[in-house]
Amino acid sequence: MLFFRLFLLFTLVPVIELAILIKLGAYYGVAPTLFLVVSTGVIGAFLARREGMNAWIRIQKEMLSGRFPGNDIIDGFLILIAGVVLLTPGLLTDILGLLILFPVTRAFFREMIKRKIKKMMQAGQSSLIFFIR
Repeated sequence: MLFFRLFLLFTLVPVIELAILIKLGAYYGVAPTLFLVVSTGVIGAFLARREGMNAWIRIQKEMLSGRFPGNDIIDGFLILIAGVVLLTPGLLTDILGLLILFPVTRAFFREMIKRKIKKMMQAGQSSLIFFIR
């Protein structure tokens, strides 16, 4: 099952992204389409750097206060994922990456991850490979 999901992720997503880029290029032209892809990448890189630094500072403050920075660690993980997703060319992945970078929408993803981790803990699963399932 994991192999099938990864296969779909690495084949279906790029094909869909390519189809969208071809359609956009045909409708708006090559230059505006390339500008859109490059600009979302640049904006995403700026936001990822800023949000990553903010998460790092929050983690350090929590640790100095003697508290475990659970939410901030998950935020850092999500920001890393957003950066990786933004590196892949395409509009769907850029939209997903940008959604993860904005703190308001990142909270939704963070809560999803926390629910998944709680379910894994209740089931006695200790391997992170089950997290993908």
